[in-house]
Amino acid sequence: MIYINSIGAISPQGTIEDGHFVCVEPVYKEFINPLHLRRMSRILKMGLGASSICINGLPEVKIDAVIVGTGMACIGDLEKFIVSVIYGNEQGLSPTPFINSSHNTVAAQIAMMHKITGYNNTYCHRGASFETALIDAMMLLDEKEARHALVGGIDEYSRHHHSLMSEERNLKNTAFGEGAVFFILEKEKRENTFAELKGVHSFVTANETITVQDAQFIKSEIADFLLKQDLNSSDIDIFVSGKNGNCLIDGIYDELERDVFPNAATTVYKHFCGEYMTSTAFALAMTARQLKEQKNRRALIYNHYNCINHSLILLETI
Repeated sequence: MIYINSIGAISPQGTIEDGHFVCVEPVYKEFINPLHLRRMSRILKMGLGASSICINGLPEVKIDAVIVGTGMACIGDLEKFIVSVIYGNEQGLSPTPFINSSHNTVAAQIAMMHKITGYNNTYCHRGASFETALIDAMMLLDEKEARHALVGGIDEYSRHHHSLMSEERNLKNTAFGEGAVFFILEKEKRENTFAELKGVHSFVTANETITVQDAQFIKSEIADFLLKQDLNSSDIDIFVSGKNGNCLIDGIYDELERDVFPNAATTVYKHFCGEYMTSTAFALAMTARQLKEQKNRRALIYNHYNCINHSLILLETI
């Protein structure tokens, strides 16, 4: 059994600017040395801030594993570097944005800031990045390679990436978002435990739209996933849907609500955080808090990113 015992989040909370969701950021000097702040990129501040909030929730715990999932990582720094290369004619370039653009920058800085010397890994598998990080953490805990795992999902909004996705994919009417959400996972149940993390599963389909065959495959994956937990669809009390408001790709969620989970309460989350590759980290935090407050029995989160990366996360109240 694996429990979610602390949550730290920096998220949009429904805040929209210029057509995309923007994180409501805290006063970072409460968590980060002000002398270091001026040299940090925005996504690094978000990652260090959210992870610090999470760690402060269990101050007595010594974290022995840091695992981060990110789809685009520090894309703001990468874009800044590429623009400087183009407009600077490849002359007099500052290496700092390039150095900070590495995908594992956030995980490395968290470890250095909190003096965590154990396992440290970053997963960049697009829409399955956060789920892969969760699976890795669960394996570490089950195999007793770690006792207290800090796991997070983080991505920042990128205007250039938004433009590219809007042109190449069916996402022109989609509000993009961003966020940094971290969790402490443990095998030990505590007084303030949010929920039990029962299982995580991710899979892919090959088409850029969800065909009839894809829909049947998705239903089969959900049934198999629940069967491994000795459950069926009628055992799910809350179905958390990854709808993003785009009618071209939201149909599968309606179909699942109608055909697979007709008796479950349904809820959505992207109207709070927008669409981004690790949005399921926000969904997990929201659902874990909801289970703790409302005392529903089980919740299943289903999301797909770009109709290709699909994920399932099963939670149960304690």
